[in-house]
Amino acid sequence: MERLRGSAETTVDEKGRFKVPAVFRESIEEAYGVDLFITSLTGDDVLIYPMPVWNGFEEKLAKLPAVHRTKAKFLERFNTFGQEGRMDAQGRVLIPSLLRDSARIAGDALVLGQTDSLKLVDKKRHLESLKAIQITDEDYDELARHLV
Repeated sequence: MERLRGSAETTVDEKGRFKVPAVFRESIEEAYGVDLFITSLTGDDVLIYPMPVWNGFEEKLAKLPAVHRTKAKFLERFNTFGQEGRMDAQGRVLIPSLLRDSARIAGDALVLGQTDSLKLVDKKRHLESLKAIQITDEDYDELARHLV
């Protein structure tokens, strides 16, 4: 299966829709179809999961006890911002209004590949954040421990 990687520019229109860039669209449609789960953990960005990927995540969560505190936190956040959606024939996806308001994404945006899902971010804020949060030597050391 092809991985979703890299980034591409898009625009969020006045109705709260964005067009999935072609670099991601074909891979998603072929591997997963057009049904999606659109959500966020923080409310600052938009996470777009192909429904089969989301279903796999939910199956793993379901195995945890109902009283598991971390499970409850994740479900609370994912479900507050989350909504099922789908790519239309033009590849557009509607961002749920609560999430659109919380994430303040309008106009220029970036779609970031997340291996098996996508992340939609406000372009200007995202680039500013990258400049403000540097990758440290400790970050590289941590990655090296896990990737070797």
